[in-house]
Amino acid sequence: MGAMSESPARLWRALVAADPARPFVTSYDDLGDRVELSRATLDNWVSKTSNMLVDGFGTQPGDRVAVALPPHWQSLAWLLSCWSVGATVVLDGTDAVAPGTEIAVADPGRLEAALDAGAEEVVGTSLDSLGMPLKEVPTMVTDYTVEVRGHGDHFQPYPVDADEPALETTERALTGAELVTAGRTRAEAWRLGERDRLAVVVASDAPLTALGEDLSLLMASVVSGVPLVLTPPPASGEEERFLERMGTERVSALYGYEPEGRAPFRQVR
Repeated sequence: MGAMSESPARLWRALVAADPARPFVTSYDDLGDRVELSRATLDNWVSKTSNMLVDGFGTQPGDRVAVALPPHWQSLAWLLSCWSVGATVVLDGTDAVAPGTEIAVADPGRLEAALDAGAEEVVGTSLDSLGMPLKEVPTMVTDYTVEVRGHGDHFQPYPVDADEPALETTERALTGAELVTAGRTRAEAWRLGERDRLAVVVASDAPLTALGEDLSLLMASVVSGVPLVLTPPPASGEEERFLERMGTERVSALYGYEPEGRAPFRQVR
């Protein structure tokens, strides 16, 4: 394959086209509320967000977007949107907001920090499981769930060069091609196939780097077509219920948590 075909956005488009109705991400919150999005449904958010970036904020290839969000289906939409328009995702890896970017997107707890970080545009998202707007919208902040609805449902990804930067962390910068390679390496090491479902057990306030410093858990899913289940770890005394839930979700591989007893799926590290 040429470099063009190895960009995250092109692989995502191919995945959606191959089987739009297949689940891509199931997200649980701390209350146990569940949201499942098919490839097509998540792609609708990706398209709307991409159109918002380009038409609303004038985002150009090479612009930098600080994504100060925890692992959540909306943060996956933001990552895929940035890559679709050729923007570089900037992650701090802590609770902070990376400074000096064109755009910063943050959850309610980090909106003030995002405003202080010097981004030209600050976008806030409630991360509400039903997509409700922010309860309070500070001055100079765009409410994502309100604004994004007005944008188009279709976006043709830019012909992004896969050798351009796609991710910056405090540790390093990675190109789109390197992200794809990292995802493929992880998918092969974990023997992920079409029939698998990968549960990623991660605290609801963890940084996005919980999906790998190179976001390889997301890219492993895009590369292999394996649906993701994002879930917080079980509370004390709740492991049996948690494992039952994972069984109901038909999870076959579990990352980020080691059950005390025997579990009907393989542990991946």
